[in-house]
Amino acid sequence: MNCLRLLETLDVIGCAGICISTESSQLLQNSLLILQTENHFRKCYYWGRIDGIQNDYHIAYGYEKDCMSGQVYYYSTDCMNWLLLPKATKCGRFLSPLAINRFEGDPFIVMNVYNVNPPFPPNEDPKIYYDGPIPRELKEEDRLAATVELITEDAAVIPRGAWFKCPNGDVIENPSFEGLCALDASCLKSYLHARLPKEKWNTNLLSRPDYNYALDFLDSVDMDVPQGCWDLQFLLGGRLAILHSLYWHGMTFFHKLDSPHHGFLYVGHGKKNLDLPFML
Repeated sequence: MNCLRLLETLDVIGCAGICISTESSQLLQNSLLILQTENHFRKCYYWGRIDGIQNDYHIAYGYEKDCMSGQVYYYSTDCMNWLLLPKATKCGRFLSPLAINRFEGDPFIVMNVYNVNPPFPPNEDPKIYYDGPIPRELKEEDRLAATVELITEDAAVIPRGAWFKCPNGDVIENPSFEGLCALDASCLKSYLHARLPKEKWNTNLLSRPDYNYALDFLDSVDMDVPQGCWDLQFLLGGRLAILHSLYWHGMTFFHKLDSPHHGFLYVGHGKKNLDLPFML
């Protein structure tokens, strides 16, 4: 959610049951405005909060030019001082899904993810899962970076038309986006993943009769498996669309219909609900 409208947005998304204290929200808005100015970001966003035992991690990001591939992430434990979040490492991506303990809240602590043997099926070559010496220890800062990357890949969402792909390949926020109407907002095809597309362009081309590559270059959430992994609701008399990810409890997307106001927020413990296919 845009830091310039953070307080207003928190009031809106509170209808979905997500609350951040008044003190924290005031600190966040002021510190994010400073972060945006110091780094010369075109826009700065509050990504959300990952709960820890000792401290919680607040995550923010900004960009200078390209709103998709130019994102730079930061984290804070006090809502005031922001540290650069490192890029997710190969080790972090491999070990983070295996970590079952909650985040401690200390970015410099190193944890042993598993005690004796790597969690691979017996009689299988470990190189299928990891090329090189199998790691065991993971720094919490690296786990945080990998978790934020994974949640963003799976569950960060924008409405169709909010981003525009320029002829030179840059992705910018669409200045002419006026929001989804009630009919479009009721269809999951109108919500797109806010990351590089994984489907081929011709797959997306065949997905809708009014295809426009400048707007439909991203993957829509209706193609996610299993069916039912997204929960779409309408609040405030149908004027507010709320989209919940059932894989990542705490990830919530909101959109005020017929307006450009939209965003997402994650508030949770950073663990994926792997039981979802058995719950549907």
